[in-house]
Amino acid sequence: MIKRSTLLLLITVLLGAYYLVLGVYFNKLGYYNAEALFYIEKSKIVFEGLGNRLKVMGLTAPIIPFYSTFIFTSINYLLAPVIASAIGTAILFYLISATLLKTVKDNFYLVLLVVLFLFHPGMLYTATAGKGIYLVLTFFYLFFLNILKFYRSNTTYHVSLASMCLVTLTFCDYRFIWLTLFFIPLVLSITLKSLNLGEKESIFRLFLSFNNPSLRRKLISKTFALYIIIFILPIASIVCYKLLNLTHANDLNYFIESPYATWNVLVDKINFDEITSSNTYKIPDSAVLLSLKMIMYSPLILLALYMYRQNTYQALTLLTPFAFIEFLRLKYDKIYIAHEFYLIFLVLALLCIIFRLESFKDKKMLKILMGAGMAIQIFTGFYFLNRSPIADEQNFMAMLSKPTENSDQEQNQDIANYINALPDNTLIMTDDAIAYPIVAFVNNIQKLVMPYQDKFLTAIETPRGYVSYILVASTSNRAKGYTQLNNTYFNFMRSNDPGMLVQKVYETPDWELYRIK
Repeated sequence: MIKRSTLLLLITVLLGAYYLVLGVYFNKLGYYNAEALFYIEKSKIVFEGLGNRLKVMGLTAPIIPFYSTFIFTSINYLLAPVIASAIGTAILFYLISATLLKTVKDNFYLVLLVVLFLFHPGMLYTATAGKGIYLVLTFFYLFFLNILKFYRSNTTYHVSLASMCLVTLTFCDYRFIWLTLFFIPLVLSITLKSLNLGEKESIFRLFLSFNNPSLRRKLISKTFALYIIIFILPIASIVCYKLLNLTHANDLNYFIESPYATWNVLVDKINFDEITSSNTYKIPDSAVLLSLKMIMYSPLILLALYMYRQNTYQALTLLTPFAFIEFLRLKYDKIYIAHEFYLIFLVLALLCIIFRLESFKDKKMLKILMGAGMAIQIFTGFYFLNRSPIADEQNFMAMLSKPTENSDQEQNQDIANYINALPDNTLIMTDDAIAYPIVAFVNNIQKLVMPYQDKFLTAIETPRGYVSYILVASTSNRAKGYTQLNNTYFNFMRSNDPGMLVQKVYETPDWELYRIK
């Protein structure tokens, strides 16, 4: 018989190949998303661009997903994000399954896990879209895995590992730094639990600890030590990274606020503006309703909570992501919650159930609950992703439901093809704040003069003599207000240099390419 470890490795390889074939197939049909195109464009600048590329290399965010595409750019720039996400999601499956095989011997649960990763639309989206969701889910899983291991062993080694996972998670999506807020009261609860007291109720344990000088000192020192171990590394890392942004970009928040540094600044704004201005405006979720949606999306979280009903601080750990999501709803009130934040509840539910499988007495009932839960998970995955207000997620579901030619990037590819046909010594002024989808399809980006280059500032003031062409956002371009190179600038430039000859050589609904002499 094949060893279980060998079998798991074989399944992982086959699953990775399945994701890769599916991702490449969607890619060939023309499916791309903003995040993948952004990474492609920045990778091309790093490896092929001219000028000061250090700022692009160090301040592009989120930095871990960006760097994860580097390994595969030598294969194909356009496929690099897809290859990274396919392999990364297969690794996530391996990590979850390895934890499962260490806990239980019954292969029934492994089969359920395989089915989930094969057919759940959220997992397929993670694996084939070329986005960085796979890294978020992987390090979210590892963070909570080490937290649960700490509860079991009470050794700070696992807390240290959890802290490192939290750092990496933060650099996969900066918003996860706010997760630390909800572990502050939880750490106190964990420390109280670790004290050798006869009283079981937390409030009475706290009362006893504060009224006993020896216990009070022990409680304060242990709590402070845990705070240092969990939080000092993430906070210090973010502070250092912000100082790096201040040094190279004169802005502490450059990596989360500049459209040159991160893809979602403009995408989220434009997506929200379009939805709010349409006739079918969807109101963002209200308090509590969002948490209920997360439970509906991942009903297995209820089974996990039931399993931990007698472990107060472990149940509180399960509830921290709900508080985190509600906080994000308040802080980022003009951004719809992306699907990755739904998926973290699915991953967390799987982890917690795996940890308690052996302690569940009625094995037959557990199998029924898990089988039904997995079926519901797949159904709710389709239901929620189908009704997502986010354009990228809608496009993916359209492609998954009916794989046909996608023309969303057609005009960007048309402009890029025209640029590709121009001589190699041609210089075209381009603002990649909004034109990065075009740059991603350009074969030789050395033709482009972009804001990361010093000569862009000179060229934008007096383009004649520095560039031969200017790529301008048309009046119908929905992102025209977020770039300097629009019709307003173009008219101003022409009035400043009346002797400049301008000829429109190519046009699409969103873009106009001018030749200047």
